[in-house]
Amino acid sequence: MNQEEIEKQIKTLQKQIESLSSDKENKLSMIVFSGDLDKTIAVFIIATGAVAMGMDVMMFFTFRGTPILRNKNKKVKKDDMFSRMFDKMLPKGTKGLKLSKMNMAGIGISMIKSLMKKKNVSSVDEMINLAGELCVRIFICELSMNLMGFKREEMIDYPDLEYCGVAKFLEEAQKSKIELFI
Repeated sequence: MNQEEIEKQIKTLQKQIESLSSDKENKLSMIVFSGDLDKTIAVFIIATGAVAMGMDVMMFFTFRGTPILRNKNKKVKKDDMFSRMFDKMLPKGTKGLKLSKMNMAGIGISMIKSLMKKKNVSSVDEMINLAGELCVRIFICELSMNLMGFKREEMIDYPDLEYCGVAKFLEEAQKSKIELFI
């Protein structure tokens, strides 16, 4: 190959790279699959940090992530045995979240919460409120809710909370600059 052909190929590759990056929006889309305390802290720090950097942020809560958004003060009648079992087994809101590692029979949770308070780090509930103030969009997977027997009326009060399926998440995420699964 001569130099002219190489330069032509480089220009073609540059155009392809530009076209790939130009259709992406300054947006972060996250799937929140985990209901672990440390991962929940991380998703809200990432979400609020991304908003502070000027990004549009949307979070899709599914399966183990869904109970985080249950309001601990709302009582809802469960219609069947499986719904009652999930209601008892899974945390209701942020208070019952465990660590993914080093839980140490609950001591690890106390240590993290103590360190957060000592270092002036917001609680998870405060992070959720801040995310709402910063217009982080939250979507809850309807399939996950249906499988676990959760109802809309037991979820937290959050600005413009949306209930949807995976198709809505994928529609939102397909043009995102960054996509995360946590």
